Amino acid sequence: MTSRPPLPPFDRESALKKVRAAEDAWNTRDPEHVALAYTEDTVWRNRDTFLTGRAEVTAFLREKWSRELDYALRKELWSFQDDRIAVRFQYEFHDAAGQWWRCYGNELWEFTGEGLMRRREASINDVRISEAERRIFGPRPAEETRSLIPVR
Repeated sequence: MTSRPPLPPFDRESALKKVRAAEDAWNTRDPEHVALAYTEDTVWRNRDTFLTGRAEVTAFLREKWSRELDYALRKELWSFQDDRIAVRFQYEFHDAAGQWWRCYGNELWEFTGEGLMRRREASINDVRISEAERRIFGPRPAEETRSLIPVR
């Protein structure tokens, strides 16, 4: 099995690295690349959608990013213990009609000893925004070391 450092049990530094790696990967909008962070039999709940397995995750992400245009994400570590991490996040995108959206959410992650995510549970809420209200513009700049997302 492939190892995906950092590995559990997580301390603050390794949990922060894991969250940043996930954010960076998701901002590529490359379903095949992103799916490699999950086990072959990963179990997901994303809103009201339930998925099992890396192949279903890949198909889900491919469809997601085909309709969520100019997607840009920020994740923030919320908590960690042993092989689990909790994050809160925001992302923005526009749809095919040009309407911008900001999505707020929380995720619960569980990892194998090899650092692959075996379980992901995401609760997400969507808010219509105008283009002028945007505050996330592409991947996080390299010089940022921690989340700057205002909580609203």
